[in-house]
Amino acid sequence: MTSSARPLLSLALAALIGGLVAPALHAQNAPAPTTWNSLTPAQRDVLAPLHQEWNSMPPRRQQRLLEKSEHWVTLPPGKRDEIRERIQHWQQMTPNERQQARENQRLFHQLPPAQRDQLHAAYQRFQQLPPERRAQLMKQWHAMPPAQRLRWLHQAPGR
Repeated sequence: MTSSARPLLSLALAALIGGLVAPALHAQNAPAPTTWNSLTPAQRDVLAPLHQEWNSMPPRRQQRLLEKSEHWVTLPPGKRDEIRERIQHWQQMTPNERQQARENQRLFHQLPPAQRDQLHAAYQRFQQLPPERRAQLMKQWHAMPPAQRLRWLHQAPGR
C-alpha cells in the first residue's frame, strides 16, 4: 500500500466505523417508547385524551408529555380536568389551527409584560361572563372583518 493511500484508507475506515457506531449511540440517547399500560393511574388519568394514539406516538413526544405530567398529577382535580380538556381540544384541532395557535402564543410572549397582563385580565373578565353572552360576543367577533376588529380593539375599555 502506498503512503498516499493510507490517509484515504484511514478516512474510509473512520467513516465506516462512524456509520456503524453513530446509529447505536443515537439509539442509546433516544428515549424508549412507553406503553399506555405502563403509565401510572394518575398519568393515565391526566393523559386520557391521548389514550388512543399513545402507543403509536414518537418516544420523544411521549417523554415530553410524561415530564409535563409529573407536574400535572400534583395539581388539584379541577386543574387536572382543565389540562385534560386542553389536551382534548388540541387533539381535535387541525394542523393549520395548531400552527395558528403556536404563532399566537409566540406573538403573545413577544408583547411587553404590561400588555400581556392587560390581555390576561381581559380574558379573565371574558371567562366570567355567562356562557350565552360569551357566545354572543364570539359570534360578533367572527362576523367582523379584520379592520373592524382592530378598530374595536383600540376602542375597548381599559385601553
